[in-house]
Amino acid sequence: MNNQFIEIKSNQHKTAGPYSPVLGVNCGRLYIISGQAPVDMEGKTIGKTIEEQSHQTLKNCITQLEAAGCSPSDVFKVTVYLKDLKLWNRFNEIYKQYFKAPYPTRSAIQVGLLDTFLVEIEMWAMKSY
Repeated sequence: MNNQFIEIKSNQHKTAGPYSPVLGVNCGRLYIISGQAPVDMEGKTIGKTIEEQSHQTLKNCITQLEAAGCSPSDVFKVTVYLKDLKLWNRFNEIYKQYFKAPYPTRSAIQVGLLDTFLVEIEMWAMKSY
């Protein structure tokens, strides 16, 4: 992450994953990436496993970030929607490949998703003026 974010040192349980429990944000331009799903440009679902769908969904998020002039290093908040929270550890292994410490803050929620989706992701990013 770049200097627009302030990592807050806080106590966190040792099983915490790749996320920051608290993150300060210097004000700038705010970009909110709507929920992205594991689909190609034709709307076809890509992948049957959580790993395949996670890669595609994160790539779709990056495409939207880039359209706003951002990258994963500008993301400060991620919300992950999973069809089944039992997929969490497998999802997390893929997610870690796209972000570096200090990680964005993050929430994960089990929900009913459209079609054959196993995951949907939304992101909040910020760039300095």
